[in-house]
Amino acid sequence: MNLSYCIGWTVFRFIYRFYFRWKVIDPHHVPFEGPAILASNHASFIDPPLIGSGLHRSMNYLARESLFRFPVIGWILHSWNAVPVDRDGGGAKGLRIILDRLLSGSAIILFPEGTRSPNGELQPARSGIGLIVIKSEAPVIPVRVFGTFTAYGRQHAFPRPYPIAVRYGHPIDFSILRNEAKTCTKPRLKQIYQEVSDQIMAEIGKLTLE
Repeated sequence: MNLSYCIGWTVFRFIYRFYFRWKVIDPHHVPFEGPAILASNHASFIDPPLIGSGLHRSMNYLARESLFRFPVIGWILHSWNAVPVDRDGGGAKGLRIILDRLLSGSAIILFPEGTRSPNGELQPARSGIGLIVIKSEAPVIPVRVFGTFTAYGRQHAFPRPYPIAVRYGHPIDFSILRNEAKTCTKPRLKQIYQEVSDQIMAEIGKLTLE
C-alpha cells in the first residue's frame, strides 16, 4: 500500500468499525498476493471500500471516468488504484486496464450486476465480468456484502449507523470454461461469458452471515 491508500484504508476501517459496527468474515480466502478477481454484489456506494478495507492487501477499484477530470479527486483515485471506466462500467480502454492490472499481479473488485441494486436484492449478472474472467487466469473469489443497502442505499441521502458485514467465499474454478473458450465459436464464446457471470452470481447468493 502506498501512503495515500494506507491512510484511506485506515480511515475507512475506523468508520466501518465504530459507525457501522462491521463484521469481516473469511478474508483468508483471498490470496495475500498475486492476481485476483473479487466479484461482489453491489447495494451501496460504501461497498467498494468495505470490501477493500477488510483485506490486508491493496485492491484495484473501478471509478467513473468523469471523476478523474477533477484534479484533487483524480489524484486520490489514481493513488487508490482506481480504473477509469465509462458510465456503464465497460469500454475497451477500461477492459484493457483491468486485464493489465491482473496480468501485473494486482487484485481488482468487480460487480457482476454492473450497478447498485435498486432494492437491496441480488440482480441478474451482466456478461462483462465473464469476459474478464475468461481472458485472465486470475482466481475468482465471490464476495457478498450485507446491510449496506439499509445503511446507505439509493433511498438515503446520508449513511445510517446500521450494522454491515462482508464475507469472502472460496475461489471458483473456471478452468473447464476457460479451456473451452480457447477454441469455441464466437456465439458459444458469448454464451460462456454469460455462464461465467451467472455462476458467479449464484455463488455470491450462497454466501450467508452464518
